[in-house]
Amino acid sequence: MHPYIPITENDKKEMLSEVGINHIKELFKDIPEEVKLNRKLNLPEPKSELEVKRHLKNLSDKNASDFLCFRGAGAYNHFIPSVVKHVITRSEFYTAYTPYQPEISQGTLQTIFEYQTMICELTGMDASNASVYDGATAAAEAAFMCADITGRNKILVASTVNPETKKVLYTYCGAHGLEISELAYKNGITDVGELKAKIDDNTAGIITQSPNFFGCIEPCKELFELGHNSGGIAVMSANPISLGILKPPAELGADIAVGDGQPIGNPVSFGGPYVGFMAVKEKLVRRLPGRIVGETVDKDGKRGFVLTLQAREQHIRREKASSNICSNQALNALAVGVYLSSVGKKGLRQIAQICAQKAQFTAEKISSIKGFNLEFASPYFHEFVIRAEKPVNEINKLLMTNGIIGGYELEKDYPELKNCVLYCVTETSSEEDIDRLVEALNRV
Repeated sequence: MHPYIPITENDKKEMLSEVGINHIKELFKDIPEEVKLNRKLNLPEPKSELEVKRHLKNLSDKNASDFLCFRGAGAYNHFIPSVVKHVITRSEFYTAYTPYQPEISQGTLQTIFEYQTMICELTGMDASNASVYDGATAAAEAAFMCADITGRNKILVASTVNPETKKVLYTYCGAHGLEISELAYKNGITDVGELKAKIDDNTAGIITQSPNFFGCIEPCKELFELGHNSGGIAVMSANPISLGILKPPAELGADIAVGDGQPIGNPVSFGGPYVGFMAVKEKLVRRLPGRIVGETVDKDGKRGFVLTLQAREQHIRREKASSNICSNQALNALAVGVYLSSVGKKGLRQIAQICAQKAQFTAEKISSIKGFNLEFASPYFHEFVIRAEKPVNEINKLLMTNGIIGGYELEKDYPELKNCVLYCVTETSSEEDIDRLVEALNRV
């Protein structure tokens, strides 16, 4: 990487002369004057490199980086081995451009192929794409697939799906004329009776999330069987860490598995960039959006990799395209691949077990405090819902004064869950950290 190098006045004159104009304003003569800003941007005066570093350091010091964090709700704080950053910061991996030319892109193509292979092993599916933007857009793309495959336009979505994912679904599907109907929950999981009442001959697919937004394990097998009986497609959104100990989507009957790869190798990082994984059964591979890397051999019989199964043009057909995603989150997907390679199957299982055990331990500790009760009796992974006697925002303010980031206030998205808070525990939370949280809640 190189520092910013400004151009001199002579450089500017030479460039303007080369294009045959006298002033830079002439480049913008086709823009009406009334839409131009016609004043300087409201920016501070230039600073030296030392001053900029000092300013950025002051900004970073305002972050709650030293606080204990017990909030998840879709973005999770996991330990990332140092090898992940070491590999993804190598200059040859920096480009996000899709590797169309295999003769000069074998390294990048192989990393994507290995990523796809690991996602298939994790989900139990037959084929994976080279990733999409994030878990929410992966779910939206899955909804399009359901409609495209079945010729129907009704998508049933569990209300326990991450609220941000649901917002993306409504935005995407509304523009495509697809109807979304939410399924109510009971005891923290989707109400099977509600599905039986709402499913019909126009149902293109069912989208569930397990563990769901409340952290509970959904009865996916039963839900998907009902969906298949009506001719619909089954879509399961999963936390990849949980798949270290829970049954993969394929075993539960899912046709499409989606989710966010943030927990496996990507930091929370102010909400992005993340990486959405998508994997399908073999019969649906031709409908899979985005890029797919396949393994082949060259003319000498040596192992090689190419983009396969899809022509580039199918992604640029505007409204006629099944999807307009034509690139992928290559660098974030690489982080996922390096993370999974470094922890291995045994390591991922251990991480999942630790998360689940610590969550059980923490939930028991909190619910033993007067005024705090576990809201749902359904089994959960590493997030759980606690109902408190006091407003959640008041509790969180008091926790912040103790250097603790509290749980997520569920009333924002679920009005019926007033004074309910979603706590998350990962392998990064030590027993001492949990004791600090419990002690602070005791004082509350």
